[in-house]
Amino acid sequence: METVTENAVVTIEVEGFGNMVIELFFDKAPNTVRNFVHLIQDGYFDGSTFHRVIENFMIQGGSGSKEVCAIKGEFTSNGFENNLLHERGVISMARTSYPNTATSQFFIVHKNSSHLDGKYAAFGKMISGFAVLDAIATVATNRSDAPLASVIITKITVDTKGVTYLTPICA
Repeated sequence: METVTENAVVTIEVEGFGNMVIELFFDKAPNTVRNFVHLIQDGYFDGSTFHRVIENFMIQGGSGSKEVCAIKGEFTSNGFENNLLHERGVISMARTSYPNTATSQFFIVHKNSSHLDGKYAAFGKMISGFAVLDAIATVATNRSDAPLASVIITKITVDTKGVTYLTPICA
């Protein structure tokens, strides 16, 4: 098992908007963090988009072209203790209505969304880049919440603070 003494830090570079920096909380959702770190290290998110944007709720990204495994949802209603609240700047895993279907899609909460607490795997929180979050959250969208102009994730990088994360466990 990996020993995590310091949280990994992720930088999401968004073309034309700037950077968002997020601290990942291994102690809250270890397999979710492993999954996210491995996808970043594989370059999975580079060139993808924030494809769903709902002002005063969240921005969603992480849809890539490669198949990735589903992971077990690390949240309270799925039998996993995770008390990280869905407050502004929290990153969480998107999924279908089934609890163990998170793969690569994630969302960043724009405004506090307590109705998600205990139902989605929150696994980190922004430490800078809130103006970028606000700018993305207010782009023009169509009826399906897709931005009218692509919001491109140029690159996501991770500073693991020297930790080598284990491969995530698929559901």
